[in-house]
Amino acid sequence: MCRMDPIPAEITRDIYGMPAFVSLTVADLDRTVDWYVSGLDFISLFTVPGPGGEPALVHLRRWRYQDILVRPGKADPGEGWTIGVMADLEQLDVLAERARAHGGGTVDGPADTPWNTRDLRVTDPDGYTVVYTARRAEGDRDTRFNAMMEEEARRQLGG
Repeated sequence: MCRMDPIPAEITRDIYGMPAFVSLTVADLDRTVDWYVSGLDFISLFTVPGPGGEPALVHLRRWRYQDILVRPGKADPGEGWTIGVMADLEQLDVLAERARAHGGGTVDGPADTPWNTRDLRVTDPDGYTVVYTARRAEGDRDTRFNAMMEEEARRQLGG
């Protein structure tokens, strides 16, 4: 049986080898960092100065392994670019309200999905999209979908 419940996480300031991360090139570094920090619950872990002293890279983090490196330059999010991050169900409405109040980007949701999650989709001022996803509460889940996923897990494990 696979476990899908999120493990509550706290922001950590540990420096570790990141198994995966996202790098964003943005038109306005300060605006973008403010969007993620003030609007979306990330922290600014550190800033790397460039040759002239201005920021060349800002390392943002939300939870462990939810790292974004932001660099100044020409923004080019590409068609359909999205990063998904795990969230606690209780956080979604608060994050949506906070991001809407902050302004500068777009906020869609939170809304239930057919695969038993509740998702909040936010797009930053440069067009990059982050989807916060949380497992729906036990009583709100589609039991047919759960049964299908359990069957698929058994099939993949050969049993």
